[in-house]
Amino acid sequence: MVENAARGGIEKRPVVRLVGAGPGAADLITLRGARALQEADVVLYDDLANPELLELCGAGVEKIYVGKRAGAHSLPQGEINTLLVAKAREGKRVVRLKGGDPMVFGRTAEEIEALATAGFEFEIVPGVTAAAAAGAAAGIPLTQRGVTSATVFVAGHACADRNGAPTNWRALAALRATLCIYMGTRRFSEIACELRGGGLPETTPVAVVAGATLTSQSLRFGTLAEADALLGNLQGRPAMIIVGEVVRWSELAAAAQQGASAGMMGCEI
Repeated sequence: MVENAARGGIEKRPVVRLVGAGPGAADLITLRGARALQEADVVLYDDLANPELLELCGAGVEKIYVGKRAGAHSLPQGEINTLLVAKAREGKRVVRLKGGDPMVFGRTAEEIEALATAGFEFEIVPGVTAAAAAGAAAGIPLTQRGVTSATVFVAGHACADRNGAPTNWRALAALRATLCIYMGTRRFSEIACELRGGGLPETTPVAVVAGATLTSQSLRFGTLAEADALLGNLQGRPAMIIVGEVVRWSELAAAAQQGASAGMMGCEI
């Protein structure tokens, strides 16, 4: 609960917190996000939020799974919005826990609109987004002086309810930016073809980072010409696809890491 004096008096109102769970590893949630879970009465959590984070909640907290995967939604977005408002009306401290950062491909704007229309306050708690985490996990700088100063976050799937024109992949290719493709495993062969059509060479490096920051993390490296082989058996598994010349830096990072490890082994204690 918070105090709101905006209308000339002290008014107790429920608070809904829209919290970024981070990219996967439970210890990558922010301190503010962890505190929000500790103070919550109700938590609505996504499929990509690490279930270990629910252990931060106090006893008796109501935990409601509202996860969404391609082709498998536990609740439509409209029902999630209604549920958030209903729990707030009960006077509960509500946390909406989302994988990554809530403002990056999280449909948070729709939840904010529902809460604002109903007259409830909310707080947005940022989280580490998947693109940044995948780049770090793979040793890939998303920007690099002399290579590219631009990074594009783009959804790889086709949204059924999206208005306007589809993503112009050929135009993105012309930017020569680092492309961080979310939710693109199902369509990457098609995307790679469009990127090549937009002028990116077939030899453009590609990294596929699945389960970034988790113990199950896997890294695959190749080129646009190898799109089919890179995806392999990853269909349906969360993965970040990074396209661009910066991917080549992963080899330098790996070599540096190996050199550092060898140096530590050679030290006398």
